[in-house]
Amino acid sequence: MATLEILHFPDPRLRTRAAPVKKVDDHVRNLLKDMLETMYKAEGIGLAATQVNVHKKLIVIDVSEGRNHPLFLINPEILSAEGKFTRDKEEGCLSVPENYAKVERFQKIKIQFLNEKAETVILEVDAAQNPEQELLCVCIQHEMDHLNGKLFVDYLSSLKRQQIRTKLEKKSREKR
Repeated sequence: MATLEILHFPDPRLRTRAAPVKKVDDHVRNLLKDMLETMYKAEGIGLAATQVNVHKKLIVIDVSEGRNHPLFLINPEILSAEGKFTRDKEEGCLSVPENYAKVERFQKIKIQFLNEKAETVILEVDAAQNPEQELLCVCIQHEMDHLNGKLFVDYLSSLKRQQIRTKLEKKSREKR
């Protein structure tokens, strides 16, 4: 397994829309493992392939406390979404390090995806009925946004987004 480089906002590659995975094979499974290792190393709970400059519809998520229940989503699509809410906790992103904000998300989602065995899975996550699913519900929507070239900063005011951009660009220049 290998740790991959995570792209940071405002890198334009983060705006690329991901293409569907045509075949779930060993290459895809190895990429998912690399993404999982990268996410764990960065202390994240979710990572979309777009964030590691692979523009395929792939997501890894693990919101378990023990970091031992990974979820692999291949070609995920939202079948239904209901009820808007904003979590008490702020959202963060591995591609927008050290920046957090409250974002409005759907409370109940139903998604369909392929797992790493190429089996079709339908998953319903309802944060209203089961508060323990709140983080998973938000994480799925956040990562699916990445596959569409959208970041959580896009939900913020243009002023706040520009402040974050300026701060991250400055930090990037200082690292060089």
